[in-house]
Amino acid sequence: MTPARALLLTLLLWPAPLRAFPPYRSTDADTAEPWTLETRLGLLRVRHDGPDTAYISPLLRLNLGLPASTEIITEFEHRADESGEDDAAVGFKWVPIHWRVDMGVETLALLPIADAQRGAGVESQLLATVRRDDLRLHLNAGGICDGRPAPREWGWRGSALVEYRTGRWTPGVEVFARHLTGDSLEMIAGPGLIVDVGRFDIRIGVHAGLTDAAPDLTTNLWVATKFTVR
Repeated sequence: MTPARALLLTLLLWPAPLRAFPPYRSTDADTAEPWTLETRLGLLRVRHDGPDTAYISPLLRLNLGLPASTEIITEFEHRADESGEDDAAVGFKWVPIHWRVDMGVETLALLPIADAQRGAGVESQLLATVRRDDLRLHLNAGGICDGRPAPREWGWRGSALVEYRTGRWTPGVEVFARHLTGDSLEMIAGPGLIVDVGRFDIRIGVHAGLTDAAPDLTTNLWVATKFTVR
C-alpha cells in the first residue's frame, strides 16, 4: 500500500472532521486542541499558466496541537509531472491573544529537499481572526527569506479570507498576494468550499490569477480529519 493510500484510509476511519484551512493559502489565528493531530491530504492541485499545466499530488499537512495555544506544523508537496519537484516545511503556530480579535504568529522553516536546492529559508507571518456569529475574517501578513534558490529570495506575503459557516457547508472567498525580489507581484483570488460529510470533510478551491506573475487558474481538492493522539 502506498503512503498516500494508507493516509487516505486513515482519514476514512477517523470520524472527527475539522474546518480550515486548505484549500486556501491563508490560515487562521487558532490552533488545534492539545494532543490533537489535524490531518489534511491534498489529492490534487492543478496550475494552469498559459500553455503550461502543472500537477501537484499528494499534498500533506499534519498539525499537532500542544498546550498554551501552540501548534506544530508540517507541510509537504510533490509535483507529479515530469519535473518531480518536492517542497516541504516545518514550524509552529502560537496564538496567545484570544479576545474580540484572536492574534498570533506562524513561522515555518523552508526545507531544501529538491535536488537543486542547497540552502534553507524561513517564512513568518502575523495572524488575526475576527469572529462575528457565523462569519470569519482571517488576515495574514508577513515576510519571506528563501535561501533554497540561487540567488537568495526576499519578499512579503499577505492575504484576506472571509468564511461563512452554515451547517455542513462553509463557503469562502480569498485574496492572496506575494512579492519576491526580482519578480513581479503575484496576486490570486477565488472561492472555496468546505463540506462536512461526517467522517471527514471535503475541500475544494479555485483561484484565478489577477496579475501577470500569477498562474491563470489553480484548483485544489483536499480531504481532512483530526484525532486525539494522547
